[in-house]
Amino acid sequence: MSSPLTFLCITTYEKGQEFMRECKRQGCHVFLLTAEKLRDADWPRESLDDIFYIPAELPIPEIVKAVTYLAREKKIDRIVALDEFDMETAATLREHMRIPGMGLTTMRYFRDKLAMRMQALERGIRVPDFIPVLNHDDIRYYLDHVSGPWVLKPRSEASAIGIKLIDSPDALWPILESLGDRQSSFLLEKFIPGDVYHVDSVVSEKEVVFSSVSRYGQPPMAVAQKGGIFTTYLLAGESEEATALRALNSELIQALGLVRGVSHAEFIRARGDGHFYFLECAARVGGAYISEMVEIASGINLWREWARIEIAGGKEPYRLPAVRSDYAGLILSLARQEDPDTSAYNDPEIALRLKRRHHAGLVLRSSDPARIQGLLENYSRRFAEEFLAIEPPGTKPAA
Repeated sequence: MSSPLTFLCITTYEKGQEFMRECKRQGCHVFLLTAEKLRDADWPRESLDDIFYIPAELPIPEIVKAVTYLAREKKIDRIVALDEFDMETAATLREHMRIPGMGLTTMRYFRDKLAMRMQALERGIRVPDFIPVLNHDDIRYYLDHVSGPWVLKPRSEASAIGIKLIDSPDALWPILESLGDRQSSFLLEKFIPGDVYHVDSVVSEKEVVFSSVSRYGQPPMAVAQKGGIFTTYLLAGESEEATALRALNSELIQALGLVRGVSHAEFIRARGDGHFYFLECAARVGGAYISEMVEIASGINLWREWARIEIAGGKEPYRLPAVRSDYAGLILSLARQEDPDTSAYNDPEIALRLKRRHHAGLVLRSSDPARIQGLLENYSRRFAEEFLAIEPPGTKPAA
């Protein structure tokens, strides 16, 4: 009988608790490496063999030294980054310690917006016209031949952090000048008006074995930069949009080379030509309570299935649990109140009330997708009046 696997989970944000619980339920040893600032966070301590804390902004070479020192006494079989911002650390450790899993090259396809666009384009997947911020003559040519507006995007940030809308070439150059030597960490891309969708997947041995297709109410960039109500909802399973996006998502996962795990991919349907364009993909569970919405609709907990796939490691067959075919939607808003009261929202479709300081949020479930969309429209108007607070865009993710 083989000995239990030992997992080292890495996250500098408070998330992934169900992943760690499932590893422990499956008989694994589980260690957590996290930030010192999260010493008092709500970790599943009953499922952890030990927790190790590191100072903020500790360089990766120092983390490698710390983990390899730990490995002298504790054999580590798997290293998993539970948050996007820890993927490079985990990939570096895997390569240094020769531990199975995603290496640095593949990691960049899920972390670097330039790398993922170039790889997708090479495989024939539509992306907005883009250019790396490298050669200034090339950028001038791009600006002359690709009509604006454009968006300047950090290559390795998550969500809409650091994205700037550029209306004219004259507006771009002062921004690039202010970036100095950091310019090459950005890309310039044509802004495409349209509706934004996300596909949340479970991947086993390069095959998408489960996918949930949803549409955002407002594009996440608009909510992040201007404030407002965040909503998203699952699409009807056999709709034209869902069918097209499932096929496109499967092509994307093959192109980017994800062998096993989970993914959160975003696409935009251009108002101009009706085509879907790839925006970005992360090898992680979607944030902003999307995983809760997916589970309430389907019964599939993305964190739990990710853990099961990592434990199987391609050596044992993975079987997806039975999938429920309900529909769900999510509404979330920054709130003026520290602990907003949502008790006046009492429709039977409310499946979960989200508890987070200065946030109001609900997850809805129904067998009728139109009912979900109608409730979200109604609730959005009420949330704007009763709860909505707006603050300047952050420079770091909230979760």
